Amino acid sequence: MERKFIQESVSSILKSLPPGVQLVAAAKTRTAEEVQSAIQAGISTIGYNYVQEAERMYQIVGNAVQWHMIGHLQSNKVKKAVRLFDMIETIDSFQVAEAINQLCAMEGKVMPVLIEINSGRESDKTGIFPEAAELLIYQLSTLPYIQVQGLMTLGPWLGNPEDARPYFRMTRNVFDSIKNFSIPNVHIRYLSMGMSNSYRIAIEEGANIIRLGTRIFGERE
Repeated sequence: MERKFIQESVSSILKSLPPGVQLVAAAKTRTAEEVQSAIQAGISTIGYNYVQEAERMYQIVGNAVQWHMIGHLQSNKVKKAVRLFDMIETIDSFQVAEAINQLCAMEGKVMPVLIEINSGRESDKTGIFPEAAELLIYQLSTLPYIQVQGLMTLGPWLGNPEDARPYFRMTRNVFDSIKNFSIPNVHIRYLSMGMSNSYRIAIEEGANIIRLGTRIFGERE
């Protein structure tokens, strides 16, 4: 039943997405069977909040999918993250980016990254405030083994998805503004916004990456 539910969910979501919108399956705490069912149903990108958990799943799944880091990256996990992930969506400091750059240089790899925006200005959340994005992106443009490719936001957790719209819209405005600058080594193309309860609103506000967990896998045990 579980496998059938996942496959039907993935199929339904993929059919409903506008062209150019990428679906990331947020797989935190999910079993190998659940993740493999999602991949068989058409998921091509898996997102993880924690490096250790992604590492365990990578040993099972390998390069069958793209791997995105969608949780806060601690500096002591950068080495493993650089080897494991194809994109890090949660950059919010030059220090962590610099560590990624140094390790990518050793690996001969350029890491695509997104800047995490704290659109709700929440003290308990990671990410930078919208007005700080431009300066950080200019700083990161000097790092040859990192390429800034866009923005990501969580937004406040709100019961009514419509209430998330202003936060998505604000992040989209920052995205559009930075896209108009010509910054060397920066290619702004991805706007990662929206989770299971809010992804439709996020898409309406310009998201082209959405990160869904419950909507794919069902409620956690």
